[in-house]
Formats: sequence, structure tokens, C-alpha cells
Amino acid sequence: MKESKGVIYILTNPSFPEYVKIGYADDMKQRLQQLNRSECTPFAFRVYATYEVDIRLTDMKLHDIIDRLNPNLRAIDTVDGKKRVREFYAMTKEDAYAIFEAMAEIHGTMDRLKLVKPTESQKKDEEIATEVKVETKERATPFTFEMVHIPVGAELEFSCRGNEHDGEICTVADSKNVEYDGKLWSLSALATELSHSKWGVAGPRYFKYKGEWLNDIRRRLEL
Repeated sequence: MKESKGVIYILTNPSFPEYVKIGYADDMKQRLQQLNRSECTPFAFRVYATYEVDIRLTDMKLHDIIDRLNPNLRAIDTVDGKKRVREFYAMTKEDAYAIFEAMAEIHGTMDRLKLVKPTESQKKDEEIATEVKVETKERATPFTFEMVHIPVGAELEFSCRGNEHDGEICTVADSKNVEYDGKLWSLSALATELSHSKWGVAGPRYFKYKGEWLNDIRRRLEL
């Protein structure tokens, strides 16, 4: 058997979990360093799986197969009038791996296929990215105290286990704001301040009214 020339890979990135990157690398470690050198993405790329190959740029043939099966999966955009065809595909990492697995089974080279176990740090990044995505969606969803029937003057409890502000009270000032420490705050701004979050957070996830989370009250009333 010929000596392997490199690998085709599946990369994931918590910054855009709806996509996987499928490409070729002579040196996987060097390729990761190149990709993660950029500061344009909040999180780093990680290797989900690799498949050792004998011929360089084998990924081009794989791209062609995927494009023929479903041309809508490939990330394609236009910048300054020029079409850019990327190595990103709108598919789950599991579906991408199934393609690699089928290819390895057909060629009888399952020993060349490697599924890479994520590190604890990578797992944490994925959890943070998921949390940010959920909170971003919730922040974009309108919330007023009127919609959950909470009157002006009502007391809300900040709840964040392990935080020094856990259990502190603010007061509903109007339809969208609360009063805390003599100042007016939006619910999300106060939650971000008290939780010491690096990201903007969704206020209703951090406050309770009469022992019930504001988000739970909203969902209950929407039913």
C-alpha cells in the first residue's frame, strides 16, 4: 500500500454549528494553525474526523460527489461581483462522517478513518456557543412586563447560583425597565451587569417573579 499523502478532514466550529468544513491537508496540525490564526471567529476550528488518503487533494472529488447529490449544501456567496465557492457545507457533522464512513467501507480502509474525541475545552466552547445562540434569540424576542401581567412596583429576584448577587431584588419601574441601586435598567442590561457576562444576556432568563422564572411565565401565558 502506498504511503498516505495526507488526510481529508471534517472540521467543526461552534461559531457556525450549522456548517462543517470538508477539505484536504498534507499536515493537519499546520492546517488548523492556519485557520485558527484569524481573529474573525469567536471560537476555534476543531477536527471532528480525518480519513487518510494516498492522493493529494482527494477532497475535490468528494466535493464533486456532494455537490452532485445536493448542490444546495455548499456555501456559495458573491463578494465584489465575484462568486466564492467555499469548503463549507450545511450539514451535520454526523452526516458528513457517514459519507466518510461509507467511503472507507467501500475501499476496505476503515483503519484510515479516525473520529476525534473533543477535549474538555472544546466541549466547553460548544456549550458557551449554544448558550450565546439561545440568549441572542431570546434577546431578540420582545419582552414587556405588561405581556406577563407583572405590575409596576413588583419585586423581581435575580437568580444566578454561585454569583455574589444571587437573590438580590430589583423593582419593576415601567413596561420595559427595572430600578436597581437607584438607577433605571433594562432587564437584559441589569442581568448582564450582575452576572458579569462577557456577552449580552437575555434578562428574563435571570429573574424570577414570585419564585417563577420570567421566561417560564412568558411561555406559560403564550400557550
